[in-house]
Amino acid sequence: MLTLADLNGFKRYNDTFGHPAGDALLRRLGRKLAAAFEGRGIAARLGGDEFCVLLFEDMPADRANALLNAALSDEGEGFRITASAGVVAVPEDARDPSVALRLADSRMYAAKAGAHPNAEQDMAVALMRMLDERHPGLGSHVEDVANLAVACAEGLGLSADDVGSVKRAAELHDIGKVGIPAELLTKQGPLSPEEWEFMGRHSIIGERILAGVPSLARVASMVRSSHERWDGDGYPDGLAGEEIPLGARIVLVADAFCAMTEARPYARARSVESSRRELRACSGAQFDPAVVTAFLAALDSRSAAAHTQAPLPVA
Repeated sequence: MLTLADLNGFKRYNDTFGHPAGDALLRRLGRKLAAAFEGRGIAARLGGDEFCVLLFEDMPADRANALLNAALSDEGEGFRITASAGVVAVPEDARDPSVALRLADSRMYAAKAGAHPNAEQDMAVALMRMLDERHPGLGSHVEDVANLAVACAEGLGLSADDVGSVKRAAELHDIGKVGIPAELLTKQGPLSPEEWEFMGRHSIIGERILAGVPSLARVASMVRSSHERWDGDGYPDGLAGEEIPLGARIVLVADAFCAMTEARPYARARSVESSRRELRACSGAQFDPAVVTAFLAALDSRSAAAHTQAPLPVA
């Protein structure tokens, strides 16, 4: 079991009591962590206020978390230090060391956001920023997908809460790609079958990351199913038709449209009209026909609104 942990409140402690006091606190917590896991695994400080435990003993994740949190907690007059952790079981959750580290890091972000009242918003912002830092360009893509998904969801008459969940799922549908090597995402040629299989895990990784925040349970389910096809030939579960969450069906159409109209390492950008034709052609096979109809109607409305708001030519 791999656990990454980050201290909560350490920056404020440093700012208040000074860096020498902060260094002393890190040494004190490090000794407590080493003692808590002595004979059970390896405890280490990775840098800054981040710690790591590689646990060899068979122990429930909640027990490991309790030991870690107790070791990395301290409080006194004017301060309180706690820890947020991300836990990954190896090889159940991840077989590759780099993927395990990325997944633990992402779960740590989720746990850190969950410690605050605005957990959902905080986590979404933190994870989107992390995704854009690791894979530049994906941030603008998911923003476009989210805007189009919201317009489609509203066109289908979804409630405000449901539209909000669709928006969040669209924003975070690619978050599992933090566990995918950059060279795979930017590969110029076609992917091998093994690479496609590895790439196909990103929706599962995304679900596991988001499952760290209870309020995002619905969003996590949509993210997992965001590559399922209406005809059942999608992944990872081979769901078909209305077995697929409606939000996931909306995200799939919005994501496909944005992918077609954006330049990629392996393909040129297609025109809007060509992309619209492709959506119609795949309606009933890859895409939910009702979602395609609502999505195209939303595109028409956006186009008409943009035309209406365009400035008049100066005489």
